[in-house]
Amino acid sequence: MITALCRTVILYFLIMIGLRLMGKRQIGELEPSELVLTMMISDLATVPMQDFGIPLLAGVIPILTLLSLSLLLSQLSLLSLRFREVMCGTPAILIRNGEVQQDVMRENRYTLDELLEQLRGQGCTSIEEVQYAVLENSGQLSVLPWVRQKPPTAADLGISPENGTLPTVLINDGRVLWKNLRRCGRDENWLHGILKQEQRTAGEIFLLTVDEAGKTLCIPKEVQS
Repeated sequence: MITALCRTVILYFLIMIGLRLMGKRQIGELEPSELVLTMMISDLATVPMQDFGIPLLAGVIPILTLLSLSLLLSQLSLLSLRFREVMCGTPAILIRNGEVQQDVMRENRYTLDELLEQLRGQGCTSIEEVQYAVLENSGQLSVLPWVRQKPPTAADLGISPENGTLPTVLINDGRVLWKNLRRCGRDENWLHGILKQEQRTAGEIFLLTVDEAGKTLCIPKEVQS
């Protein structure tokens, strides 16, 4: 039992480190080479977890080899556009100036139902509303509507609203994030003042944030019945 636990923990953290090296991507945003790498690593890790007769290195070495190969291919992709095009492909324009490119859809085996579904998911009810629709390497569809279909901006309306500021989380589900508190230039006395103003303790706060303009947002915890 202890052997199974140790092998599982080692392989788990090894895979987690490897996926972190791949960058912050969701499954739907993985490029083909990254998706293949993820599937192969998961298969390689399950074998030494289940079969104790197989040495742990028999699973670790192939995983490290795949991760090293992935990092090498990523570096080559950065250095060579042609190599990146071969490995990752190129985006395909499915709609150009409001016209569906049927030959491009056939090349990418992209059905009309899939196109309409993706357009509806991005708030477009008709193909006529779209100037460009680009099928990215990750499989996501980027939709660019006509200018007349875009909502007006503040510049179009001739107004100058204040710029928004990024809030910093100070209390997360009752836990004070002291590092964030110091990072935004506040101290413990300032926090106590805010809590006194809200008439609550830190443990009673679900979320407390402060933005660069000094505006705070405090959401207390719900009382459980």
